[in-house]
Formats: sequence, C-alpha cells, structure tokens
Amino acid sequence: MLSVLAQEAVSGADTIAAYGALGAGFAYGLAAIGPGIGIGYIVGKSVEAMARQPEAAGMVRTTMFLGIAFTEALALIGFVVFILLGI
Repeated sequence: MLSVLAQEAVSGADTIAAYGALGAGFAYGLAAIGPGIGIGYIVGKSVEAMARQPEAAGMVRTTMFLGIAFTEALALIGFVVFILLGI
C-alpha cells in the first residue's frame, strides 16, 4: 500500500529532472575521459623527453605544465556544462 502511495507522489516533472541529472552526469563522465587520457599522454611523453635530454628538462617541464593547463580547461568546460544541464 505504501509503495503505491509513493509511486503516485512522484510527478512527471520529477522524473524528467531525474533523467536530466542522469544525463548531465553521463555527459560530465564523457567530458572527463578525454582530458584524463590527454594529461596522461602529455606527462608520459614529457618524462620520456626529460629522460632523453636532461639538459632540456626545464623547458620541457614548463611546456608540460602549459599543456596540462590547456587540457584541464577542457575538463572544467565539461564541468560547467554539467552544472548547466543539471539545473
């Protein structure tokens, strides 16, 4: 009896909002995969470059941090879209 009353209390607007939140979470998950792979690739190649030419490690490290910042900006844009879709 209680479950029937609980089901009646959920309106169509609540269901749509729940699906919107689920879709926004899925979108952010997809938006976070790309930058995660990109940052791993950047760091891996930078460590490889520093191992091959230790004298250029300072310049490679600076370029690596710039690449990480630009790649992380994509994840932040995805997070903003997630927040906008969730509301």
